[in-house]
Amino acid sequence: MAHVQQSTPAFREPLTRMRTQRIVEVNRVCRDYPDAISLCFGESDLPTPAVVQQAAASAMASGQTLYADRRGIAPLRSAIQAYHKRTHGIDIGPERISATSSGMTSIMIALQCLVEPSDNVVVVAPVWPNVTIAVESMGATVRFVGLDASPEGWSLDLGRVDDACDDRTRAVFLASPGNPTGWTMTSAEQRELLELARRRGTWIIADEVYNRIVYDGSVASPSFLEVAREDDALFVVQSFSKTWSMTGWRLGWLVHPAGLVHPVGNLSAINSTGSATFVQHAGVAAIHDGEPFVEEMRARCALGRDIVMDALRGDDRFRVPRVPAAFYSFFQIDGVDDDLEYAKQLVARAGVGLAPGTAFGPGYEGYFRICFAQSPERLTKALERLVAAV
Repeated sequence: MAHVQQSTPAFREPLTRMRTQRIVEVNRVCRDYPDAISLCFGESDLPTPAVVQQAAASAMASGQTLYADRRGIAPLRSAIQAYHKRTHGIDIGPERISATSSGMTSIMIALQCLVEPSDNVVVVAPVWPNVTIAVESMGATVRFVGLDASPEGWSLDLGRVDDACDDRTRAVFLASPGNPTGWTMTSAEQRELLELARRRGTWIIADEVYNRIVYDGSVASPSFLEVAREDDALFVVQSFSKTWSMTGWRLGWLVHPAGLVHPVGNLSAINSTGSATFVQHAGVAAIHDGEPFVEEMRARCALGRDIVMDALRGDDRFRVPRVPAAFYSFFQIDGVDDDLEYAKQLVARAGVGLAPGTAFGPGYEGYFRICFAQSPERLTKALERLVAAV
């Protein structure tokens, strides 16, 4: 009997264009060099606060290991409600808050609520790569609007956002404070963008995950929720990952219009059946008892920012915009065209891993992101290696 060769049935066409993240490619090279200091990823080397770990252990010991409400346990949603009141002075109805299994899950749910194939999403760049991949996985197109760089920081021309929109634009996505730049919108800019979205009939998806890592003395960066109406076409994405050093715990939340309470709950159930129940109890502890850790994290990042600025701004080969928030510096090295290849070479030559700029959108050749939420000793050693290699 003749052998019949079978082929894999076709899968969705957008998936054929999905590529390995360039950050991951650099980190893979780091694994080949045991002494390499990888600062590719967006996480601190501080461990999760003990009070959070203890809450998770206690919840597991008491049997909190079964399914939870698809929109999160009631104590967590209540804690999130109180948290927004405390940090932003706003009252959000419980029907507008859904706990999710990560900030990325929140972004995905927002896109699933809005985007059809042939739609487009206007994305303020540079931007975390997962956002672009998520939009494209839905069969939609990304339209980048780039921030403008200067020594004093990054800025956004909202007129260019307006120009990028058309009748197929379903949402404008932005992160404020931004990853990788730390760029932060003012309340006035948020109001202006809300007016643009209302006029256009377009949604806003606002990633505010880094809102507590600010350096101007504020409790938090400005939030769209402070200036928006309850019925605005707005999603606000939040996460426990950065503020409380819980990147591996996979817990976030989404603030959405009340009318989407059931669709968001259904999508949360379909995507992940929600975050682990004991992890949600840990999130309650983070909000209730984790404020001293937030201050420690902010101070650590402020010191890390100063170390980066002092090391790089004294060398003409580096162009380093000011960082008002978050815990990254997104800087340019003169004379570099292929930033991915250069980043790989830096691992081999200097033993330091940086995220290449083109991972964050087109037009950022020669840029690199460094995560400075690190111990001063580790960060200083990495920067000494970097400056010597460049």
